[in-house]
Amino acid sequence: MNHGTFSGEPVTRWLTEPDNDRRMQLLELFRFQDPAGKFWDAPAGSTVDGASIPRPLWTLVGSPYTGDYRRASVVHDVACARAGTDRSRRRAADRMFYHACRAGDCGVRQAILLYLGVRIGAVWPSVPQWASALQVAESGPRLSRSAAEDRMEADFRRAGEMVLAGGEDDDIEEIERRVDGALTALTAVDVRQL
Repeated sequence: MNHGTFSGEPVTRWLTEPDNDRRMQLLELFRFQDPAGKFWDAPAGSTVDGASIPRPLWTLVGSPYTGDYRRASVVHDVACARAGTDRSRRRAADRMFYHACRAGDCGVRQAILLYLGVRIGAVWPSVPQWASALQVAESGPRLSRSAAEDRMEADFRRAGEMVLAGGEDDDIEEIERRVDGALTALTAVDVRQL
């Protein structure tokens, strides 16, 4: 299956800022063409901060700038910024991220888990048991994890097991259905609306 193509490699520079210095700025246009032929542009001047995977999941999924999903994270960051609070546009950006991960050489299992991670990143503000995990995670270096972070990681593992129980399907619509079902079952929040 053709999952799409990238225009090449992103050309960026690190930004030095008062906070955590995680953001980069694109120096040239970078784009991804999805399987339907839609272009997802990340124009020169756009800022990105890597994959939108919550920090408590980095030990399982990977950090924002590592792995075969780095290029996918660039176009996904810009698409999410453009989507703002529009849930349907965010979902479209997350589906594109799955295809971009596959186009970037992620295997089906890895792309499914990365998709699950960005969906958690999209819905966490509506999930009370995860909100405190992300507040603690952003507090900086420390010697131990909080119970809320452990809970988010355990929920991710359970959701991943539920999604993968149906096999490593490469159909994003099926994956989205499974992810929505797993997250709704674990959180008691109907994530289909998020």
